[in-house]
Amino acid sequence: MPADARPDRPFRPWVGIGWMAVTGLFFVSVTGIVRYLGSDIPAAQSAFLRYAIGLLLLLPFLGPILRADTSLRLHGLFALRGLAHGAGVVLWFYAMARIPIAEVTALNYLSPIYIAIGAAVFLGEKLAVRRIAAIVAAFVGAMIILRPGFQDLNAGQNAMIIVAPIFAVSYLLAKSVSMQSNATVVVGMLTIYVTVVLAPMAWWVWQPVSWVEIGWLTLVAVLATAGHWTMTKALAAAPLAVTQPVTFLQLVWATLLGVIAFGEAADTYVMAGGAVIIASVSFISYREWVLSRTHQTPPAMATKS
Repeated sequence: MPADARPDRPFRPWVGIGWMAVTGLFFVSVTGIVRYLGSDIPAAQSAFLRYAIGLLLLLPFLGPILRADTSLRLHGLFALRGLAHGAGVVLWFYAMARIPIAEVTALNYLSPIYIAIGAAVFLGEKLAVRRIAAIVAAFVGAMIILRPGFQDLNAGQNAMIIVAPIFAVSYLLAKSVSMQSNATVVVGMLTIYVTVVLAPMAWWVWQPVSWVEIGWLTLVAVLATAGHWTMTKALAAAPLAVTQPVTFLQLVWATLLGVIAFGEAADTYVMAGGAVIIASVSFISYREWVLSRTHQTPPAMATKS
């Protein structure tokens, strides 16, 4: 989960809600473009081009990023995060070309649940009974979407089942490196290492691409970057407990985009399961916010995505 609002900043819930609503539009636009490109470009190649283009956009900042004082151990963590995130992105691109936009969006909400589990297992964070109940409810939501036993899981659904825990690993590593380096370096190193990790995978499946396709992937890189920026603005203005429920709009917009642009049927099970998952994530976010306010004497350190 991304950073919560800092307690020394003014609490502006409607500003945070507005920024998060815009964030949803950016991220749904990204999924729409990737869906439009479909399987014409191999997933590894599409993911590589997206990050390579993102690296070009970061060129003005590369000097300070590369000159940053980072230890060998920290570079190892950056590399490990790049490996995990790169694998997750490839699987996400693969799933996006094979299952409806709304289903990808709904299943992607499972990542914070795996983050909560990982934080308990690897970081020693306590799993209270209410949080465990919320985690169980989220997995029930996933079962509503996937309906195992009532339908055969396809390759895209299987890919998304793997994506959520992989992105959770990426987040937990981000949390670690963010305590040792600034946000610009963390984002820059992610882009560098993911590009390096994806390069051999892209080379293995490489096929010619048109300038039009490169243009679309450039737009993906720009929109994704803009989405992360507006998300940061949202979380600086209001706590995660306020902004998290707004992410449900992404599922609504993804469903509308799928129906209007791609002729995908609006799936009641996806909407219902997504609502259960988001409610669970929102409850966990709310409890973390309450606990941080209860136990906080000096300002708490914000987590970073």
